[in-house]
Amino acid sequence: MAENNLVYRGKSKDVFNITEGPYAGKYRLVFKDEATGYIENGKAVFDPGYDTVVGNIPGKGAIGCRFATHFFKLLKEKGIPSHYIDTVSENEMIVEPALPLDMPVESQEFPGSAPLLNLEFTWRNNATGSFWRRYPFVKPCKNVHKVVEAWTKGDSDILITLEALEETGAMSKEEITQSVELVKNIAEIVSLEFTQKGLHVIDGKFELGRLKYGDGKIVIIDEISPDVLRVCKGYTPDETGNCKIYGQCAVTSYSGGKRTIKNRKQVAAADFTNIFL
Repeated sequence: MAENNLVYRGKSKDVFNITEGPYAGKYRLVFKDEATGYIENGKAVFDPGYDTVVGNIPGKGAIGCRFATHFFKLLKEKGIPSHYIDTVSENEMIVEPALPLDMPVESQEFPGSAPLLNLEFTWRNNATGSFWRRYPFVKPCKNVHKVVEAWTKGDSDILITLEALEETGAMSKEEITQSVELVKNIAEIVSLEFTQKGLHVIDGKFELGRLKYGDGKIVIIDEISPDVLRVCKGYTPDETGNCKIYGQCAVTSYSGGKRTIKNRKQVAAADFTNIFL
């Protein structure tokens, strides 16, 4: 695969432009074995909720590709559009070229100005991770009903309020409403798939965009894989949807002005990937 056809190099996959053959003009997604997480006691702890690559998991790329294939095909059955076309090898997927949601810089003559390159939407069934760290007044693992947030995607992710997206002109009010509804619909489908397997999705993140040669409609792009989901076992909800055993699962700490939260029953990505293969 020619390096000069590289369109984008990411943490979990690379994107290449296809210049010949039956898929000429389309993009090839190559899923990689690199994994994100954090370092604890000198060892890599893999966690898709983090954005730093801390190591490789052999075979992870192939698993992620098969996993994403399952969900993109499922979304198609449900009538939800995406950029997915076909899966051509164990770690390679063909997709329609898509334009991420972005916004050019308005005044590039000012030092420090920068464009909005793309947006990513998180959704959360439960208050944990960065959500709880930002809102520590909330009970850990509280049911937050798939609350949706928008973030920049890059070396350092930055939270952007939905109101700010509208006021800056990055998205219209109608586009924001459509995007939130789309994310919640897909989150419901993904969550139900795991529920049927006896597992619970804590949270996830999706990237949205517009097909380059489409009608301008916002669709889900990028991937749905173990890299964008956090899953747990043992979830036992009460009548309000709050987990009854959160006290046994959630572990928090506060030191040096920093809060942390971990979920004892969170399932390692490698342990839940084979259920949809």
